[in-house]
Amino acid sequence: MLNLFTEEHSNKTPIPLSDVSDEQVINELKALKEELIPKHLVLGHHYQSNEVIQFADETGDSLALAKKAANVDKPFITFCGVHFMAETADMLTGDDQQVILPDLNAGCSMADMANNEQVEKAWKFFADSTSKKITPITYINCTAELKAFVGSNGGAICTSSNAKKIIEWAFKQGQKLLFFPDQHLGRNTCFDMGVPLDEMVVYNPNMLNGGLTPEQVDKAKVILWYGYCSVHQGFTKAQVDQLKTDRPDVQVIVHPECSFDVVQASHDNGSTSYIIDKIQAAPAGSKFAVGTEINLVNRLADRYKDKEIFSLSPYQCLCTTMYRVRPRWLLASLLAIKEEKPINVIKVSKEIREPSLIALERMLSIS
Repeated sequence: MLNLFTEEHSNKTPIPLSDVSDEQVINELKALKEELIPKHLVLGHHYQSNEVIQFADETGDSLALAKKAANVDKPFITFCGVHFMAETADMLTGDDQQVILPDLNAGCSMADMANNEQVEKAWKFFADSTSKKITPITYINCTAELKAFVGSNGGAICTSSNAKKIIEWAFKQGQKLLFFPDQHLGRNTCFDMGVPLDEMVVYNPNMLNGGLTPEQVDKAKVILWYGYCSVHQGFTKAQVDQLKTDRPDVQVIVHPECSFDVVQASHDNGSTSYIIDKIQAAPAGSKFAVGTEINLVNRLADRYKDKEIFSLSPYQCLCTTMYRVRPRWLLASLLAIKEEKPINVIKVSKEIREPSLIALERMLSIS
């Protein structure tokens, strides 16, 4: 069995050895994964490459994998996703379980657009600007600290699959909504629920008071955080319009992390699981231009060869942080488990975990 890490690197992502070929890595992974089945589970997000997803015991979007993590009884869970996902899995699993992220550098640019200090500062400004109750909702794409903030302030977490249900719940708790860190999912979902655009404002943490006046905060029904997904920013209304002109026989379906004008111009929009289900249920001969991460689009095209499926964008809309999880890092994680010296273990402190779980459990009960 290969040894891709040394004692001095036992708590770090190992450095790849130049004499270990990609083919060797894959072969070793297949054998080792089989050996570790009794005590180890691999969770793989849909945006992972095929090289990695082939080793996943369970695949899914954020909500599906959060639920899988909550019901896993094995001592080791390797999460092939990004940092916030592994944090969520750790909070939903038992103290005797360990969640591992193959590469600690696998983060999320959207999650980095809101931190606890910024949100606390904004929250104080909002409290000083209005007497109306604001319910905070965070997209699951955020740090554990922000999940804890939401749990401590009467709010809940959402995913793109359940955003509408969670926001409906939030509006029953108070008159206003703070939605972070993704402005587009918040705007698209709220508009779909009948909230007009002129009742939504955007808070930009890089500007004084977020670029808002107290009067704007008091008047708004929805306060959106200035955050976005770098992958879904790559899709434009011009691409949708051009495709409709050139290929009127093609349905355009996009993720609600895309901008408002893209979502409005498209034929349909929905979460990752919604897109997968819609394409799966479509009759043979259907044609889809899909506005989401390229690994998923390519996988759908390979799976449903009786349909034409391609990316809405002519450019590679790749989640580069998700792509940091590579087969050799997965192998290194498994080797460490085999030697009972797990690396890259994600552990959320008790102080953060407890209020975060309040928000997570609210999400799961509403969903």
